[in-house]
Amino acid sequence: MYPGPRSARTPLTVLALVGAVLALLLGGAGAASAHASLTGSDPADGSVVKRAPKQVTLTFTEGVSFPDGALRVLSPDNERVNPRTAEHANGKANTARVALAGKLSEGTYTVAWRVVSADSHPISGAFTFSIGKLSETSVVVAPESSDDTAASRLYDAFRYVAYGGLALLIGAAAFVLVCRPEAGALRSVRRLLTAGWGTLLAATVALVLLRGPYETGGSLTSALDPSQLYATLTGRSGTALGVRLVLLAGVALFVRKWVAVGDDRPVVVGRRVVGGALAAALAVTWAAAEHASAGPQVPLAVPVAVLHLLAMAVWLGGLVTLVAVLRRPAATGAGLPVSAIVRFSAVAFTAVVVLVLTGLYQSWRQVASWDALSLTSYGRILTFKLFGVIAVLCVAAFSRQWTARLVDHDTQPAGLARPVRVAQAVGGAAADVPAESSGGDADTVSAPEPERNRRGLRRMVTVEAVLGVVVLAITTVLTGTQPSRAEAENAAAAAAQKPPAKVVMVPFDMGTPGGHGKVQITLAPGLVGDNTVQAVVYAADGGLSTVPELRLTLTQKAQGIGPLDAKLKDQGGYWATYDLRMPIAGTWTMNVTVRTTDVDQVTVRRSVEIATVPGR
Repeated sequence: MYPGPRSARTPLTVLALVGAVLALLLGGAGAASAHASLTGSDPADGSVVKRAPKQVTLTFTEGVSFPDGALRVLSPDNERVNPRTAEHANGKANTARVALAGKLSEGTYTVAWRVVSADSHPISGAFTFSIGKLSETSVVVAPESSDDTAASRLYDAFRYVAYGGLALLIGAAAFVLVCRPEAGALRSVRRLLTAGWGTLLAATVALVLLRGPYETGGSLTSALDPSQLYATLTGRSGTALGVRLVLLAGVALFVRKWVAVGDDRPVVVGRRVVGGALAAALAVTWAAAEHASAGPQVPLAVPVAVLHLLAMAVWLGGLVTLVAVLRRPAATGAGLPVSAIVRFSAVAFTAVVVLVLTGLYQSWRQVASWDALSLTSYGRILTFKLFGVIAVLCVAAFSRQWTARLVDHDTQPAGLARPVRVAQAVGGAAADVPAESSGGDADTVSAPEPERNRRGLRRMVTVEAVLGVVVLAITTVLTGTQPSRAEAENAAAAAAQKPPAKVVMVPFDMGTPGGHGKVQITLAPGLVGDNTVQAVVYAADGGLSTVPELRLTLTQKAQGIGPLDAKLKDQGGYWATYDLRMPIAGTWTMNVTVRTTDVDQVTVRRSVEIATVPGR
């Protein structure tokens, strides 16, 4: 029997340990990364159009959906000028379009957008365009995407809690159906089942309420808005959460009426089938609305993700359940037979194999290259998860050794004497004597070998479970991180939309000895909107030259715009500016003034073409 203080502990100790590890890991969790990106708009960012457009269209790297107020077009006076909600342009899922009101006045308009990418994560941003001419605007535009809100942080936290509840619910149920513990241990397992079910139910309800403000970027008080709740439950992610709630009602009925101990093999098989179907259906509510539902090979990725979730739950939840049962004294009849431990060991080994195989596929699908493991956030987090899995496998090997010792002792002939350590009353030396001859004269007798083996197994399984919780936490962080493949695709799409920088060589000659050379001006990206300018002066021999002053202005004669002063600043060897805004497309005249001495300077001119977004 275990020492008294240890046997008094309950499974709540295990749950507290799991909760502490999760809290430690989740305390530093941030908002989810964007999984889609904006590749273009019409009108383009920073452009000046002659006539008021009838609509604004945005294009993204993947399909998007629209929460309430997905696109808002605001006048210079901060008044909304799009009377209707967003829709897809020409049925294309990766576009968003809003119609504009008629008779728009001249000035600068702001487009604020927030959409939900195909894998359920919201993305947002803003840009401006002008009608007729630039103007002041009272609209305040955030420089970064405002995705890090109180609602998003709570939503992410409850996603982690939901994963933990799923693991405990499925793992404990699988433990009962596979291991069929004795009546005393079954009561502890049922408490874990109830805790897992209640945790998952509470987390799912919280996710349903938070989904609206998570998608729209709204305040927590909007979580109870009936119209927003309706919009949530009719969206893809909200529908998945609603289905999960219905399934949990079925799970409650299953756990209450069917999870019980018994040797009726047909009934047990039937329970396993029903339980497996409910577990798979619960896992689908995750796979159908997250990473597996977007990207390549979706028909294969979704079932693989379901298998991955089920294997995780059976293994990790089963480990937590095994720890709870092993804490009960076997001598009271409330423990776990060695045969049941062996059965769970086989199931856990199978689950780990499935985890590894499905994890390899998911890693290949989301990472795509070896370099991405070190160059992207997703790859680095995945590497940490790999180390965690290796650590778990190492500890699992020790757990299997302790299980083998239990099996060896259980199968040893009953009449064979097993030595124990006895401290002699005289002489103080310890000696091995057969258990049958130790009698009651010894001062101390160590715990029997089966008990020592159980304690060793319990310690190893506890360590394995804690490491499993760490791996689970890393996994949930991965679900909120932009996959490496998507990041690379977004970067490629952005690069395809971005033309090479404009490079113009401007020769100059002041008519004095050594007073001639060239100025190389690089305008990037050379599009309507914000540009950076870098200018380098070369002497007649081709070497770099320093000059006391270099000035650049641009003029658009056809539209009567300019001169716009680039306000170049000496950067120590070259001249640059990083905020030159080009308002319209067309041919612009660059006026370059080079001064080499107090009295020697010259102004030369060259033309440069400023374009809108490619393809517009």
